[in-house]
Amino acid sequence: MNHGTATSGNQAIPPQIDLQGPGKKGGRKFIYLSLAPILLLFGVFAFLPIGWSLGLSVFKYNPLSDSALFVGLDNFIRMWSDPIFLKSLWVTFKFVVIAVLVNIVITLMFAAAIQRIRTGWLRNLMRTIFFLPTIAPLAGTAIVWSTMFNYNHGLFNMVLGQLHIAPIQWLSDPHYALYSVIMMTLWADIGYNIVLFIAGLDSIPDMYYEAAILDGANRWHLFRHVTLPLLRRTMLFVSVTTVVSYFQAFAQFQIMTKGEPFNETRVLALHIYEQAFSNSNMGYASAMATVFLMIILVVTLVQLKLGRTEWEY
Repeated sequence: MNHGTATSGNQAIPPQIDLQGPGKKGGRKFIYLSLAPILLLFGVFAFLPIGWSLGLSVFKYNPLSDSALFVGLDNFIRMWSDPIFLKSLWVTFKFVVIAVLVNIVITLMFAAAIQRIRTGWLRNLMRTIFFLPTIAPLAGTAIVWSTMFNYNHGLFNMVLGQLHIAPIQWLSDPHYALYSVIMMTLWADIGYNIVLFIAGLDSIPDMYYEAAILDGANRWHLFRHVTLPLLRRTMLFVSVTTVVSYFQAFAQFQIMTKGEPFNETRVLALHIYEQAFSNSNMGYASAMATVFLMIILVVTLVQLKLGRTEWEY
């Protein structure tokens, strides 16, 4: 009997493949070599800045000075008695909660409507139209919307004038400023989530809808008991990426309001930027950035925990 085969009657059992042989080792080397440049870039541009920021957070450091004073946890203690930091933290959470909830509701509605279109070219056209704003530079979009919000010559006040409604100080009234920036952010961002939701809806097998219809389900029952549960994984991905993105919102606030009026639009990213580059207080800004990173990490972990699913279809 040969070492490579064993016989039973006239049947031959093929030789077993050695999964630990040189082929597997070569495959692992190829994977490591392929991932090395990506991991190197990620380490240089992600982990290294995070480590540098953590180091600066325990110093009183001015980039224009040759020395840095070690202050330990003073920067972290200081921020909790800083009313502007606390205000910016509140504004950030307010912006994220409102913008994310409205984003998900709107994008899911539009995605469900577009997904029901059976004409291929019309469906692709609608998907393209909604996605186009997402490829425009956010800074340019913010500038355009700033002109539309202009009190004297802006588009929105012109429309209100035609309706015989008094004009609104969209970006300088504390009651409207944050919501105005939210409007602009949603317009510039919803196309991305619409495409994701359409992909998630397309992945749901038709047999579940057919079975529910046979049981007498109407459209609301189909959406509530079939679409939403089977869309949970897509919903988790959309919610996590949108929350992280909106926590880091900066350009629109910097261009449209600069945190005004009365710090009603001063999000934490803008406050950190101003402390670091306008006030040259790198140590304090790094401490706030560290706390900001921990907040985003905790919120993301909570989302992943609550949105975890165990089913397959």
